[in-house]
Amino acid sequence: DGRYVLCWDALCGSMAAGDKGSVGTVIGVWDKATGIVGATGNDQVLSLVASYGAHSLAFATLDDGVYEFACGDDNCFSSTRDRLEVQRTSQVFSPANLPAARETEGYALLIEHYMGQCETVVDSESLVPTVCQQLAEGEGLFTSPSSATAPSQLRLAFEAAPLGRLIERAGGATSDGVSGKSVLERRIEAMDQRTALA
Repeated sequence: DGRYVLCWDALCGSMAAGDKGSVGTVIGVWDKATGIVGATGNDQVLSLVASYGAHSLAFATLDDGVYEFACGDDNCFSSTRDRLEVQRTSQVFSPANLPAARETEGYALLIEHYMGQCETVVDSESLVPTVCQQLAEGEGLFTSPSSATAPSQLRLAFEAAPLGRLIERAGGATSDGVSGKSVLERRIEAMDQRTALA
């Protein structure tokens, strides 16, 4: 009888928690009328990401942009900044799924290019803290391509669409890594559908 359908990854990054030390929650919300399967990321009405650690932060898309929320000493989140913006250029590059570079020449060249151009290159196998850092700092480039022997592990409905909505609402851009179109334009055909993401 509800009006919305939620899709969430309650502990995104839990596989990397041992060495990266940070996990988070990713939530995408669609209107019940569109549902999730058959819809696109553009059909979301809200997306949210929270990163848990020494300084727990959450970012949510509201009607007029992306808002930051910080967890205080009382264990409650309160709004700390509004209408965040992500720059279209960056000195921070976070490549993920590095094994794909072995058989994808374009990805290998991209990594080589950014290693020479960026001030900071971070091997990013933990997506939530990477996206939270991009939103908090206002810059960053994340890539996670797919190849035959190193397919992408990112799920369109659970991770790519909600995080893509946050980045685009903050003025950034996304790509599905194949067509060059926004990841928000990809139709969700199955709940476990995987996608590349940049």
